[in-house]
Amino acid sequence: MTHELKKIIQAFEVAKSKKLKTVLVTVVALEGSSYRRPGVRMLIREDGRAIGAVSGGCVEKEIVLQAQSVFTGGIPKMMTYDGRYRLGCEGILYILIEPFAPESQFFKAFDVMLQKRHPFEVSSYFSKTEGSNQTYGSIFRFEGKEIPLRSSLKTDPAAERFEQQMQPCFKLVIVGAEHDAVQLCLFASLAGWEVTIVAAASEKKEITDFPGAEKFITIEPEMLSTDAIDQQTALMIMTHSYVRDLKYLLAYKNTRPGYLGLLGPSRRRERLLGDFIERHPEVSDAFIDGIHGPAGLDIGAETAQEIAFAIIAEILSVTRDKKPMLLKNKSGKIHS
Repeated sequence: MTHELKKIIQAFEVAKSKKLKTVLVTVVALEGSSYRRPGVRMLIREDGRAIGAVSGGCVEKEIVLQAQSVFTGGIPKMMTYDGRYRLGCEGILYILIEPFAPESQFFKAFDVMLQKRHPFEVSSYFSKTEGSNQTYGSIFRFEGKEIPLRSSLKTDPAAERFEQQMQPCFKLVIVGAEHDAVQLCLFASLAGWEVTIVAAASEKKEITDFPGAEKFITIEPEMLSTDAIDQQTALMIMTHSYVRDLKYLLAYKNTRPGYLGLLGPSRRRERLLGDFIERHPEVSDAFIDGIHGPAGLDIGAETAQEIAFAIIAEILSVTRDKKPMLLKNKSGKIHS
């Protein structure tokens, strides 16, 4: 959800430049089922424009209407949305709407967390009773330093509190610059992932060739820095060159990404791993076991676009420790 908050903050800066007030909307509690879980957020500008969403679309119009009193009076409020008597999900959403105008220290601290790729916490104080209250609001905690979303916030210790641990933005590193890498980059960026493209100089490509990419690196495997690879990173090696794939795999040998995928059939993977182990025999079993190749779930993908879907689906499955299955065959809640 950090990538959604990142977009909200970017949208706030645009609104501020237009001298428009904004409010932050957070789902802080849920009874029953809903399209999204507590912790999802959206931003509303006083001109009625909304950035982000907290549901599939059935709640947002009412939230915009409820937000008007927050714009007018500057006092946070709670609203509930009972989906049991409407179309959509059969749950009750408890939604906090609060003025969003943080001081400069908030944005500096947030940017530092993004750059360092460090986690941070958010505490939202509320009551399940509808209405306005000055003690409602959210406090962010960056490396132990608490920063409220408004300086006047004085929380009630007896209030209910929603606690959320925010992880670094999920990142996908794509090693390769062919057509299928372009498609994977595009769809991954639409999912909110930060995408980095790594390509050899001979590829003669640039960042404009990859819609949605945040970073483009032209570098040979021997010069590659792997310090930024962490558990919130997926690594996909797909250069379409056996020799390059092997060299890049060797370059990443000391990393532990959340996911490491190889493009190509099983026979190619076995040959690649054999050559890899021959050159780096001290490799750990954990590294080898963490390699997914052929990358992607078996969903009958044929085109580059469909293969991108299959790879993204497998990355989600692996990083969230979920065994793929048809939701109609799952008992209980979807998000359980």
